[in-house]
Amino acid sequence: MYPPKTGQIVGRARRALPGGWLGDLILPEAMTLVASHGKGSRLFDVDGRSFLDLTCGGGSLILGHSHPAVVAAAHKQLELGSTFYTLNERSIELAEQLIDAVPCAEQVRFASAGAEATFYMLRLARAFTGKKKILKFEGSYVGHHDYGMISVSPPESNTPLAPHFDSAGIPDELKDLVIVAPYNDARTTSALIEEHADDLAVVLVEAVQRAIPPARGFLETLRETTQRCGVLLAFDEVVTGFRLAYGGAQEYFGVTPDLAAYGKAVACGYPLSAVAGRGDVMELADPARKGNANYVYFSGTLSGNPLCCAASLATLEELRRPGTYEKLAALGDKFREGLADVFARHGIAAQVIGVGSLFQIFFTNNPVNDYRGQTRADRDTFEVFVRKMFAKNIFMSRRAKNYISTAHTEKDLDEFLSAADTVCASGLKSG
Repeated sequence: MYPPKTGQIVGRARRALPGGWLGDLILPEAMTLVASHGKGSRLFDVDGRSFLDLTCGGGSLILGHSHPAVVAAAHKQLELGSTFYTLNERSIELAEQLIDAVPCAEQVRFASAGAEATFYMLRLARAFTGKKKILKFEGSYVGHHDYGMISVSPPESNTPLAPHFDSAGIPDELKDLVIVAPYNDARTTSALIEEHADDLAVVLVEAVQRAIPPARGFLETLRETTQRCGVLLAFDEVVTGFRLAYGGAQEYFGVTPDLAAYGKAVACGYPLSAVAGRGDVMELADPARKGNANYVYFSGTLSGNPLCCAASLATLEELRRPGTYEKLAALGDKFREGLADVFARHGIAAQVIGVGSLFQIFFTNNPVNDYRGQTRADRDTFEVFVRKMFAKNIFMSRRAKNYISTAHTEKDLDEFLSAADTVCASGLKSG
């Protein structure tokens, strides 16, 4: 049974929204909440319940809910105007800061969502190279556009890798334009790049695929092979950008791509994304080139609006404070190691993986290094664990990774581990 206000609002949602949801995140009745407000590390619902929030708005709330500096910056800009459909000082200042922060960035173009940014990277890469094919990795989510929704969650099997559509409405012809590779398999991926080099425009990779870290030398091999074969390398840094380090995965792993996409943490919950990259590639989006054969249309009504840019500038100022990333990483280690210890003490086979301030749980004895490894984990046990944690007022992702923000504390860690210990002691069998 839903709490009173939740039940009323869910009924309205089901009449107004497909399935009653805003996107594809479905919560079972026992976990359904209608958010009211958030503060710091906590999320509150319309029935007054308080949850320790480890979803952090899908990873966007790097500073936690309603950070005072971000709220103040947005409020100040709101009084001046939310959008102008022309240049504004906030957007220029933000572009300059991104160029200073991101190793590959010589120029920047803004959009509103991470999926827009990854889509535009593909368009730029095809225009720059004059080639049509892209290579992405099995199990990687790089946006909801047609190219991104190929082989995100294919049925696990031992069959050869092949494009799998994760949505209806994608033209069959795209199967001939998307090459699917196994994440963390440098040898196979290099061979595919070499085989398709004449037709391959770009390799698009999440440096950390969901929460799976790259194997030693994997990103370096991608960089070397793409450069040698005349193929662009693009990082989807929508998750890792300004989360792993101020310079993102590029700084953290020491590998510089040609292009990178940003979103989520860059504006701490405001709809802003960006593509950053080499000047000779980015200049193809110069509107003065319109009419040229290789001109790339890259624009949006709200792209670079001063409201979101002001929120982003305030976020980046907070992230530049000395010790920020060291503290986030240390707390992330404590969450992962503490939870792994809880599982071990209760004799539960589980892997707690991740990097920096993100983590993901897989109930299996075997290491999880790629998509096929994660599909072999016990999904039913994971579902029981997350539901029981919700009953302890811990809100976690049902399907993917969890996040820690600068607002999370040692007290939150203790609450989380205590709840996990109680839940494990009660048993994780379904039914």
